[in-house]
Amino acid sequence: MTYPIVIYGHQMLRKVAEDIDKDYSGLQQVVSDLFETMYCSEGLGLAAPQIGKSIRIFVIDGTPVADEEPELANFKKAFINAHIVEKCGELKPMTEGCLSIPHIREEVNRESHIRIKYYDENWVFHNEVYDGYKARIIQHEYDHLDGILFTDKINPLRKRLIKSKLTAISKGKFEADYKTILPGQKIRSA
Repeated sequence: MTYPIVIYGHQMLRKVAEDIDKDYSGLQQVVSDLFETMYCSEGLGLAAPQIGKSIRIFVIDGTPVADEEPELANFKKAFINAHIVEKCGELKPMTEGCLSIPHIREEVNRESHIRIKYYDENWVFHNEVYDGYKARIIQHEYDHLDGILFTDKINPLRKRLIKSKLTAISKGKFEADYKTILPGQKIRSA
């Protein structure tokens, strides 16, 4: 099932998502729906809060950018109950965007190395270290689980400069090639 993407300004994007247990009803379907919605929206990653579910799950598939970033070839994973337990290394700037904030791309500094603990879709536990582009994508999606958006991490001057664009997005003044849910609109449940 393809879900609409929750858009900037919606309260769902500011909630801290909850851990789930392995008996969570419909877990496999949620993971499948996240991947399907991400592909239909042409994203590299998608977190459950972005489809209106306040649970600690996100998915990533770096295959679409593997030509430019070979390390992302076959980097397809689901992260359940994800918790970053360590961030280190040099802060590296890179331009980021987000399906929940259409047409805004800004430079964000992120640590170059992370350690993350999570379960995969088969409820196998992982304690892994990532660096480079993989670490960046994980941190971006992980932030959604804590109610943080990439625009929270940009230079304060840049944030003031794009404030009117963010306000316009929250009012539905944008075009997207995917379905969306605006602030104040009810999110349908599965």
